[in-house]
Amino acid sequence: MRKFIGISLILVSVLIWKTVTDLTTLPKLDRYNTVVQKVQVLDRHTTPLSITYQNEWNIHDFVPLHEIPDFLQQVFILAEDKRFYEHNGVDWQARWHALWQNLLALRLVRGASTISEQTVRILHPRSRTFWSRWLEGFEATRLEADFSKADILEFYLNQVPYASQRRGVQQAAHYYFDRDLETLNFKEMIALAVLVRSPSRLDLRRGTKNIEGPINRLVVRLLELGLITNADSQNILSSSLHLHDFHLPLQVTHFVKYIYTSRSVQDVQLGRLHTSLDANIQSPIQKILDQRVQDLHSKNVNNGAVLVVDHKTHEVLAWVNAGQISQIDAVTTARQPGSTLKPFLYAMALEKGWTAASIINDAPLAAAVGKGMHSFRNYSHTYYGPLRLRDALGNSLNIPAIRTIKFVGVAPFLQRLHQLGFSSLTSHAKFYGEGLALGNGEVTLFELVQAYATLANKGIFHSLKVLHNATNFDSTPVFSPEVASIIADILSDHDARHLEFGRGALLRFPIQTAVKTGTSTDYRDAWAMGFNHRYTVGVWLGNLDQEPMFRVSGSSGAALILRTVFAELNRYEETQALYKSPKLVKIKICRTTGKYATPDCPSKVEWFIQDKLPTTSHIEKSLYLKQPSQDLQLAMDPRIPDEYEVFMLRLSDTPLDNADSIEWLVDGKEVGKTSPEIRNFLWPVKQGKHIVQVRVWLNDYEEQRLTPIIRFHVK
Repeated sequence: MRKFIGISLILVSVLIWKTVTDLTTLPKLDRYNTVVQKVQVLDRHTTPLSITYQNEWNIHDFVPLHEIPDFLQQVFILAEDKRFYEHNGVDWQARWHALWQNLLALRLVRGASTISEQTVRILHPRSRTFWSRWLEGFEATRLEADFSKADILEFYLNQVPYASQRRGVQQAAHYYFDRDLETLNFKEMIALAVLVRSPSRLDLRRGTKNIEGPINRLVVRLLELGLITNADSQNILSSSLHLHDFHLPLQVTHFVKYIYTSRSVQDVQLGRLHTSLDANIQSPIQKILDQRVQDLHSKNVNNGAVLVVDHKTHEVLAWVNAGQISQIDAVTTARQPGSTLKPFLYAMALEKGWTAASIINDAPLAAAVGKGMHSFRNYSHTYYGPLRLRDALGNSLNIPAIRTIKFVGVAPFLQRLHQLGFSSLTSHAKFYGEGLALGNGEVTLFELVQAYATLANKGIFHSLKVLHNATNFDSTPVFSPEVASIIADILSDHDARHLEFGRGALLRFPIQTAVKTGTSTDYRDAWAMGFNHRYTVGVWLGNLDQEPMFRVSGSSGAALILRTVFAELNRYEETQALYKSPKLVKIKICRTTGKYATPDCPSKVEWFIQDKLPTTSHIEKSLYLKQPSQDLQLAMDPRIPDEYEVFMLRLSDTPLDNADSIEWLVDGKEVGKTSPEIRNFLWPVKQGKHIVQVRVWLNDYEEQRLTPIIRFHVK
């Protein structure tokens, strides 16, 4: 007997020692007490932009217990641990019953694990053996001593494993039904509770037949306990489970990829990155772009992108891609920008002493390229003669831009573009040459929007932010507020662009908006850039495989998207004008010369920087047509035979020393010649649109002076 007692004591001691040795210290019920393998990306309102199941715990779809439906909690407790609120971690009644059944079967046929014990198993996975069950009982008791029932149930419902690496009831609801917990019906909630018994064998993705039996048996128990009514029971038993694939609210794959590759771990907060993107803006703009790309498909437009920035906070609000070749991000892909770099070139010309009224000659121009010559031309193949800088930029004319880069310098212009964030321009200034003014380099939509936001932000460069409320970003003055104001005023001046773009309403926005379009060689890229008092927007259309479009330009293709996007952005915004520096001076000038206006000159108001005012009146040097006026509309008199109708062309009284003759040109052809003393000419009227100009020959016909072109219409 003593020997038996001694052996028993030894065995008990060994059991106690082994138990104490194998018991583990359980971690806290804290889902963030883990190493994050992959962060989740959210928009500024916490809308998920990405989803991952690579982390050890469910840290992204955690639902507080009070937000989990009461019925779902009751079903889980009934199915997994009906005496959950009565025991201290181990349901000994259920355990002894299960132990007896397992001993009779000589294998593990029943678990009888409580929710607390299952929580222990989640925290510390072990092989399913009698010994592990023994240890889990002690650890469950310790768990309940440290945490409340509510804490344990909340953790369990959020971390219980399901199929395909899903954890917790929220992820399971998304995986099987693509809905949140509060939208599930009774049968779907019951299914979630039943699934945890055997997530793989009962996986609904493999079929719903196997789970119907366990669901029906649980329904009977729910009915017996009065947790559902007879009507509920009949509805559950007669209905079917309908599965739906899970989809994120927004598909922003390229933005998420940019975030993953460009952000550091210090930006992560509790396993999540809160970005600046706004789902309420991203979603409608995605529809706008998709529809426009679809409408232009017949013109071989297969891709597009839109980037929206709040230039007051410097945050990216929408990052939109549309079309084929989805693995390429059109927002960060370098393309030829067409005319979209011209505003920055003219801004530098203003710094060097030019004004918005400076005259630039839009006449045929050729330059040496290697051993040959290259002739520059405007988009419309039309030359307008001497024009003010405002009109040259507003109409996006190429020849004045080439003359301007000659004045500014290619290398300084390239250096300034680098200051504006155009890091894609990696070649030497000699590589680009003067063609840089016309967009022969390649830049990204991201860089363009960032640069235009600089103009919108009083000339101060800020790096664009993609994380919400991020700080410590670059801030560098690139242009003065006065220069930025004048460029913005020109880009928002509808009258300044009418020569090339007409007087249509497409680029005339309801709220003052600076707009610039661009088209690259062979219609491979169509751009539209714009900013108002708050938002800067960039639009690109084209093909990511470099295929040309069928005559789709920035003004005909991308501008409509820009207009529609601003209409969406302004829907709930108060109307405001663009920033105008208080240091600018408003002066009335002559339209044709850019000098101070006099009574006999067609005039307009222009903005000047205080130390760069016009110095002389137009009458000292100007030569212009007094009649017709620009855009004059005439009507032929039906009472007079057409062959007798004439209109008087009148030249200004500008002194002309050494003048030999005056040639009157209509539509590029000489229609008459007069002596220098005769400043009028009667032109036989013809219906249609016409241009008129006067050429004065000087010094025995060795020199000539031309008046600016005047356009008029005879109806």
